[in-house]
Amino acid sequence: MARVMVTGASSGLGRLIAESLADAGHDVVAHLRSADRLTDPDVLARMHTVICGDLADPGQVRAVAEQAAALGPLDAVIHNAGVLSGPDVMAVNVVAPYLLTACMPLPGRIIVTSSSMHRDGDTRVGADDFDRGSYSTSKLCVTAFAMALARSSGDTLAHAVDPGWVPTRMGGPGAPDDLTAGHRTQEWLATAPETDITPRTGGYWHHRRATEPHRAALDPRFQNRLIGILERRTGASL
Repeated sequence: MARVMVTGASSGLGRLIAESLADAGHDVVAHLRSADRLTDPDVLARMHTVICGDLADPGQVRAVAEQAAALGPLDAVIHNAGVLSGPDVMAVNVVAPYLLTACMPLPGRIIVTSSSMHRDGDTRVGADDFDRGSYSTSKLCVTAFAMALARSSGDTLAHAVDPGWVPTRMGGPGAPDDLTAGHRTQEWLATAPETDITPRTGGYWHHRRATEPHRAALDPRFQNRLIGILERRTGASL
């Protein structure tokens, strides 16, 4: 069985991922923004460990990384936490996955939550945009981050997942996509035998089918520029 960390596990897709993995017998490290975000004793009892920290705050991100590192090697990290709008979009959706990765021992696999909206992201994104970036741009950046990891880290497999427009609190009750399909791909990428996953790394997935992301996400020049911005912003290198 795998030991998998899931960020943003208090609700929505993150909670579904965490519960489904736990029900399948995996050890789930559930990340919550704060302890009061998840109080159901039945759910908490099924988690291997709960780690708390606000991913909009770099200091708390580093604390989350320290707590996770103390648990020993992780088989996978699913970067699910995200916000749709407001001043923390880039901090939570892009900076936090980068900083967690830089501050933790690399897991066997990294899966980031993307979105079809990443195709509308701003390819000219610069350092100043990290204080006011859009959801679309944040998803383009985190997808490019995953593709950069796949290109540069042979031991850690990295993928990005478009879960679809699903009826969560973020997606809204009228979202037309399938909620179950919205979380199965992440679980599969985190736990399936490597031989069952093609491409082995660097895939952009929608409902367990590999598709093509925005071409900028695959462009080493865009990836390198993004990593440079993140290094300077956080003071942390991969």
